[in-house]
Amino acid sequence: MPLLSIDRLSKTYENGFVALDEVSLDVEQGEILALLGPNGAGKTTLIGIVCGIVNPSAGRVTVGGYDVVREYRQTRSMIGLVPQELTTDTFETVWNTVSFSRGLFGRAPNPAHIEKVLRALSLWDKKDNRLMTLSGGMKRRVLIAKALSHEPSVLFLDEPSAGVDVELRKDMWDVVRGLRDAGTTIILTTHYIEEAEEMADRVAVINRGRILLVEEKLELMRRLGRKQLCIELAEPLPVVPAALGRFELRLSDDGTTLVHEYDPKRDENAIPALLAGLAEAGIGFRDLHTEQSSLEDIFVGLVSETRKAP
Repeated sequence: MPLLSIDRLSKTYENGFVALDEVSLDVEQGEILALLGPNGAGKTTLIGIVCGIVNPSAGRVTVGGYDVVREYRQTRSMIGLVPQELTTDTFETVWNTVSFSRGLFGRAPNPAHIEKVLRALSLWDKKDNRLMTLSGGMKRRVLIAKALSHEPSVLFLDEPSAGVDVELRKDMWDVVRGLRDAGTTIILTTHYIEEAEEMADRVAVINRGRILLVEEKLELMRRLGRKQLCIELAEPLPVVPAALGRFELRLSDDGTTLVHEYDPKRDENAIPALLAGLAEAGIGFRDLHTEQSSLEDIFVGLVSETRKAP
């Protein structure tokens, strides 16, 4: 049984805007799911409904078998949320604000757990500091600590690396992996595609309130990823020669590089045939190399296709 189950979830606001349109998604315990989508795709609404902040128009969400609407007391204690906004009580100390968050969920005081969380997030030496004295990156870590204070089973990270420098971002990736390894289920929304590519076990792409696909990250990149062969020419060309038309080549703006896209699984003989065609056409080249599509390329392609749809 999935730890988080979303079944035909819809949300239509009073002005008629459809934010979610029959979204279904299951998330297993101890996995990291990256939820990708452009602004306005429905990510924030989806998180809001699961966390009990937004009321759904239709559909059902369960966490650990409990309904988030009917059994909200149980589900809210199982969920942690790290929001985008740095909303913290600036005059409070790190220790006090994290401890207070635990109490909000009806949990008994547990200094040992709070210490464990602060140490894991490299905040222990800042425990007596007022939040107003911390850097933006450290405040982001405090938000994660607050979300973990009541020992949730599911953790939502909404743009956790926004405004965080590259070095600190990678430190946070290590923290998130550690949480996953300890059994926490993590749903990550991010605009940093490399963040999803680095950390996620599975990827869900949402656009216009609908889930376009849910796929294991590596399988997604294998299935949709294409390779490019870039051929650096010995002499620039004004146009692609007609004799090479069957290869669907693209010529760079400066005429110095030919680019050929292919699927390495289906087009096993594509490269030898192309090189033979170049030789027959008398076209020399200085170098060639291949490039694999990234998760960002795949994401952009999927979103572009749905925007073209009526």
